[in-house]
Amino acid sequence: MTEHLSPYEGRKAPVARPAAPADPRGALLRAPETDPHGSRGPGGPEGRGSGGIDAMPTQARTGEDAGTGSEHAQSSTPATEGPGSHRPRPAPEGVPSQPYPGPDAARPGTEGPTALPGVSGAPGGTDRRSGRPRPPGPAAMRRDGDRLRFVGAATRRIARGIDLDEIVMGLCRATVPTFADAILVYLRDPLPVGDERPAGPLVLRLRRTDRIPEDQDTDGGTLPALQVQSDLSSAAELCEVRVGSALAEVLRGVRPVFADAAAALGALPELLGEGRSVPGGQRAILAPLRGRRRVIGAAVFLRRPDRHAFEADDLLVAAQLATHSALGIDKAVLYGREAYIADELQRTMLPETLPRATGVRLASRYLPAAETARVGGDWYDAIPLPGSRVALVVGDVMGHSMTSAAIMGQLRTTAQTLAGLDLPPQEVLHHLDEQAQRLGSDRMATCLYAVYDPVSHRITIANAGHPPPVLLHLGGRAEVLRVPPGAPIGVGGVDFEAVELDAPAGATLLLYTDGLVESRLRDVWTGIEQLRERLAATAQLTGHDHPPPLEALCDEVLDMLGPGDRDDDIALLAARFDGIAPSDVAYWFLEPEDATPARARRLARSALERWGLTELNDAVELLVSEVVTNAVRYATRPITLRLLRTDVLRCEVGDDVPQLPRLRQARATDEGGRGLYLVNRLARRWGATRLSTGKVVWFELNQNG
Repeated sequence: MTEHLSPYEGRKAPVARPAAPADPRGALLRAPETDPHGSRGPGGPEGRGSGGIDAMPTQARTGEDAGTGSEHAQSSTPATEGPGSHRPRPAPEGVPSQPYPGPDAARPGTEGPTALPGVSGAPGGTDRRSGRPRPPGPAAMRRDGDRLRFVGAATRRIARGIDLDEIVMGLCRATVPTFADAILVYLRDPLPVGDERPAGPLVLRLRRTDRIPEDQDTDGGTLPALQVQSDLSSAAELCEVRVGSALAEVLRGVRPVFADAAAALGALPELLGEGRSVPGGQRAILAPLRGRRRVIGAAVFLRRPDRHAFEADDLLVAAQLATHSALGIDKAVLYGREAYIADELQRTMLPETLPRATGVRLASRYLPAAETARVGGDWYDAIPLPGSRVALVVGDVMGHSMTSAAIMGQLRTTAQTLAGLDLPPQEVLHHLDEQAQRLGSDRMATCLYAVYDPVSHRITIANAGHPPPVLLHLGGRAEVLRVPPGAPIGVGGVDFEAVELDAPAGATLLLYTDGLVESRLRDVWTGIEQLRERLAATAQLTGHDHPPPLEALCDEVLDMLGPGDRDDDIALLAARFDGIAPSDVAYWFLEPEDATPARARRLARSALERWGLTELNDAVELLVSEVVTNAVRYATRPITLRLLRTDVLRCEVGDDVPQLPRLRQARATDEGGRGLYLVNRLARRWGATRLSTGKVVWFELNQNG
């Protein structure tokens, strides 16, 4: 709960204006009194014979906002003289004849009318006790047009808010000090969303208070303060609405009520807390806030005892303010829920972190098309593959909406599943194309799928209508790779082609979506050329022997975007190829025979001695023996054994049997079934991956033993 002092025009003690001059008969000009039937005094509706300033007719306001001073006009036609009346004096220059300013009139920095000081009943007059000028406050609305203009301007101000705080602040700023001297806004806690039925009791929480501050006069004293002003900060923070209570009845009735009404006498103490006082008479209005489905809060409008009391028609004004505010709050809550769902969907669809693949370093970026559209159809992914390889994927579903994000999630999941089968890149795109056709006839996307092998230092790329990747070499040369363009996913009946290219150590591959290189200001090939030049210029800053850091490189690439280039969301994936040196790889083919496990142990021991990792001999020999023995038992073709030395020691054993090994509880009488328990206990990590030709079982050990 926050309390705010409302700024208003003329917070400092205004300069008292001279009293109106007396007419020849010695009568002073006075403000006319309002007749309940709309008359302006003895002279009737137009104030004939009243001798007051309000006797002058005014023109109807025009324009969008009736609260600005430029929309006020005065007629120079004097009132018709009648018997016993005199010609009214003209109003001083610059002082409007409207006694009730618009909601924006009392705000600093705005042009608008202020009530006439010195006129009885107008805000900003002289204090009766001290005779000094007092700050402006709400005045009596003397015409229905004043109320209509105020409600129109206030509701427009409330409607400008998008989130919850803006709408509540709009209600407070439109109300104080124009309509009330103070306001308290209570909202349901928690606020229900849409059609959901809230569980538990109805609890109201004080969301915001706003009031006119106590201003000092010229002698250092304070001007008359609101009676409950000291109680605003101590008003009840929470209020549980009990079933059948007075507050529950008022909220159920929906209509605003005065504080002296029978229904409000018990409701206000229940809402504000016992011991909190409110001005007497009709100087407080309790207005329920009802949304589309149910009551979501309440607002309390207060006026000082020395101000005009609320009138019966002010209940209609409070009802309009409460209705528009409640509908706006409903809208803000729904918008906030949609934004939350979109944000959660975006985080779910994109990888939270990139994997730590062997022989490659990765960095990524994602930028939505706008802050109001947090989701889109662009995605990126890095998927570890058997044999220390890694699949690099980037794609773009047409559009940037919730539907595009949902389709993107389905295609990304399909790509991960296909990558786990170790299919060639062109086969992955073919199956993605079939999946897109199953999702719908208009589900189209572009995609680029690449597989990097750190042992062979090669990369295989297949493209489906996506912009080509850019390879930044170690020397600083940036190259746009020539890959077959292919047709987008979802077209159907198109064959995809893959190419295999060199991926030298120290090079950086940049995969991106078209939002990075294409916009209304440039075509895609111009953008690709600018991207290539930006990469080359960035590489020159670090020299020919040191590639630029990946994170800084991604930031530099995004800096090429101009202020008008954000037409689409952007996905960016950068891969730095470190590779694995041939001296750190040991690879053998072994026949599936009984002597093979012993030979595998000897080969592993010799490789460890060559690498200076003899402290791992016992663990590696035991685990290699268990895994190779299992492969020999079922394989019909030669098995493979490969050791890789990177930051960890990795061992891979491949065979032609597609069934994956599983941990199972071995019985006391079983002779086997305990090998995987040893692997699970001694290895840092282990796993099994199915291939198109069989499977690979692997495990990793820390080099420090």
